[in-house]
Amino acid sequence: MPISPSVVLHDVSFTWPDGTVALSHLTTAFGRGRTGLVGRNGAGKSTLVRLVTGQLHPTSGTVTTSGPVDHLPQRLQTAADDRVADLLGIRPTLTALRAVLGGDAAPEHFEAVGDDWDLEERAAAALDGIGIGPALGSAAGRAGSADAAVDVLERPASTLSGGQVVLAAVAGIRLRGLPIAFLDEPTNNLDRRARQLLLDMVDDWRGTLVVVSHDRELLEHVDETCELRDGGMTVFGGTFSAFEEHVAVQQAAVEREVRVAEQRHRAEKRQRIEAETKIARRAKAGEKAGRSMPKILANEQRKKAQETAGRLRVAHGSAEQEALATAREAELRLRVDESIHVTLPDPEVPASRQIATITVRGRNTVVQGPERIAVAGDNGVGKTTLLEQLVGVPGAREHPLPDTGAAAHVDRIGYLPQRKDSLDDGRTVLENVGRDAPHVPVAEVRNRLARFLVRGDTVDRPAGALSGGERFRVALASLVLADPPPQLLVLDEPTNDLDLTSVDQLVDALRAYRGALVVVSHDETFLDRLDLTTRIELG
Repeated sequence: MPISPSVVLHDVSFTWPDGTVALSHLTTAFGRGRTGLVGRNGAGKSTLVRLVTGQLHPTSGTVTTSGPVDHLPQRLQTAADDRVADLLGIRPTLTALRAVLGGDAAPEHFEAVGDDWDLEERAAAALDGIGIGPALGSAAGRAGSADAAVDVLERPASTLSGGQVVLAAVAGIRLRGLPIAFLDEPTNNLDRRARQLLLDMVDDWRGTLVVVSHDRELLEHVDETCELRDGGMTVFGGTFSAFEEHVAVQQAAVEREVRVAEQRHRAEKRQRIEAETKIARRAKAGEKAGRSMPKILANEQRKKAQETAGRLRVAHGSAEQEALATAREAELRLRVDESIHVTLPDPEVPASRQIATITVRGRNTVVQGPERIAVAGDNGVGKTTLLEQLVGVPGAREHPLPDTGAAAHVDRIGYLPQRKDSLDDGRTVLENVGRDAPHVPVAEVRNRLARFLVRGDTVDRPAGALSGGERFRVALASLVLADPPPQLLVLDEPTNDLDLTSVDQLVDALRAYRGALVVVSHDETFLDRLDLTTRIELG
């Protein structure tokens, strides 16, 4: 008996209020087990996830699930007073449990707790498993496991790194145990150890799991791959690398089809031209012969010649058009992907100019001229805090490492934060980019945005409605359009949410940039391609 899918989308369309079409007549399904959902930036992956989780409602069509759905969003928002328990998503149950244990016997508390009487201990154990302590039974927990659990769960979320926040949120989804879960770019900000912990959780996942990702390593831990492309979904029973091999074989066959069809079209065109030449020659010869024969006979011969010429033209023209149509049809099956075009302006930074000083454990590194510096280290050691100190973010918390800090010696700094929260969600794309380039004409801003694949009505949409990849491209466009251009670029995990082609374009732009660069990234392949001047290790 076939197993019914966990999620079904039937003829689903979604249009944003400004008229931008995100999905059109999409019919697809997600089976049980682990699925990787892939696609280019802006293909509609995050929109699809929000439709399945009920955050958005289809303009038309239906979304059906076999049970409740849990969700890790691409942009995980935390409030200033959030605690670890809030990250885990267990606050309502935890509040009810503590009320009952405190003597409040209200029925709604018992209903909220259900069977989760050991929730605090299970939550603390899950956090200890991902390195967010203290561990039960450790020195910090000697006063009793319950006290240790409370201590961990009430730890401020603001004390966690970006990677720890993601791991805690995923651990919370596993704790809640809903039958269907979607994780949107879960490996963002994770160091090597944290990535392995996430991969272990994925391998051990119970129920239906859909991961939206550009991360090749993560996509090797799924049972099937679904690609959202050009408004349709392709479902492949295997990992992403197997899917890529499948696509490569298909594309090689299509390329051969295109070559054969183009050769046939050229041959048919050549034959048509040769036929037209023969027709013209025969007509000229017939006209010359007709001068020496009776008029009625000449007219009859001319009529027959015209009929024959007409049949030849129709036959050759039809064959040529059929060959052209075959070539065009084959070309439509070729995968041609657009990519962003990033050209960073030259800030004219002399090699002798001191740009910034970065101090780690009392040792100074001077960023001088157009140098490229990478800041590396595990989650939680303070890389983002160091960058915030460097660019002068108000309220940047004290760095956790001793004798460590950073200061810039220039005023023109371009900063791309890890969460891309430099954009005002309530303002349109055009307004966000325009505020950094007030003297650039609106038409020129639109033209520049088009090079980042942000076109048409998208520029008039609020930044809060953008996907992660779109958000990055708009934030990067703001840096590129800044007037005057920045002398120092500070980038925190810039490859998060980017498809592979866009990463290639970013690498090319940064290698050609003539200003100073300080970058934090866990993407070692990306860092290796930047021709770094210096690598600074924290921790």
